[in-house]
Amino acid sequence: MLDWDDAPAPAAPAPVRAAPPRAQTIVRTPEPKAMRVPPPDDFELTPTAAHAEAGATGLEAVEMGARRIQVDDKKIINCRADLNQLVPFKYEWAWKKYLDACNNHWMPQEINMSADIALWQDPNGLTEDERTIIKRSLGFFSTADSLVANNLVLAVYRHLTNPECRQYLLRQAFEEAIHTHAYQYCIESLGLDEAEVFNMYREVPSIHDKAAWSLPFTQSLADQTFHTGTPENDQRLLRDLIAFYVVFEGIFFYVGFVQLLSFGRRNKMVGVSEQIQYIMRDESMHMNFGIDVINQIKIENPHLWTPQFQQEIADMLHEATQLEIKYAHDTMPRGVLGLNASQFNEYLKFVCNRRCAQIGLKALYPGAENPFPWMSEVMDLKKEKNFFETRVTEYQTGGALSWD
Repeated sequence: MLDWDDAPAPAAPAPVRAAPPRAQTIVRTPEPKAMRVPPPDDFELTPTAAHAEAGATGLEAVEMGARRIQVDDKKIINCRADLNQLVPFKYEWAWKKYLDACNNHWMPQEINMSADIALWQDPNGLTEDERTIIKRSLGFFSTADSLVANNLVLAVYRHLTNPECRQYLLRQAFEEAIHTHAYQYCIESLGLDEAEVFNMYREVPSIHDKAAWSLPFTQSLADQTFHTGTPENDQRLLRDLIAFYVVFEGIFFYVGFVQLLSFGRRNKMVGVSEQIQYIMRDESMHMNFGIDVINQIKIENPHLWTPQFQQEIADMLHEATQLEIKYAHDTMPRGVLGLNASQFNEYLKFVCNRRCAQIGLKALYPGAENPFPWMSEVMDLKKEKNFFETRVTEYQTGGALSWD
């Protein structure tokens, strides 16, 4: 490869060519044009071996004469139809989620961090317990969203064989990058030790345990030798998607969400709290999209949802809930911000029951209640703010607003 400092190679001398013979006039009889015969109505496109092996990546050979894609050709997994054809839509909910996500665009720098900086630099501004919560939350989130983004791009996108779902995944991957950017922006604004915060998943046991629990499922999705198409592999994919969307994004984030939002409720660390409001709004959409995908796979492949598999998933959700409870106790050994670790015992069991209901399982902790009813209000994101001081959290881009 040439470098800009390399001297150009000397040009090779042009070969001496003999003079061409004198042209002769040749009269050709035109051949009749081949007539393209349209395929019959019952024509079926047989996938090539490369197509099947690649798992319908969208990079297969383009074939002449293939019939147009019909709605019924589309499937969430194991679809051999042309993935380059976005329409007609089969899963309108996936396209709507993509549009909603685009409408809710935001950037971390739009949020004013000056009050947070002043409070953090004030020796008496926060207690040591409060500072620990901030650092532990940013330490877990900064690594978690990077893991989520890598998993989406390298694994989940490859196995979902539906173009409108893939369109949402592209938007989700961008949002995960925004979230990692937001954590870095908070860490930089507060002047935290970046090496300490970004390595907490290696150095803090309760954070390490959550990341370590997640890795086998994400590594399974990213296995280059893995292909769906058999009941065993399809079930493996479904299990990993549940671990990814229901546990990682639907359980493991919620202690940190409650803790950081509690600062904002007490008019502390308002910039960090507002960043988390935007992030939680996005993550709620991610989780709901993933649950819709999971339930659609179950509808299209009912043979996967066996009693034994349901028990495996229930055990997985129970184990994850206990890990998150452990994390709550580790980050909050004493009561702070009107919270205590025992409240999270109940809250996480409540959250787990919600996740079970969303994917069609029985509640693992019957009777568990929500000790933080205000979280439901925050999740709805229906609050009023002074637009001249800060953006409303449910802000939408100008092109999406209705002036009726």
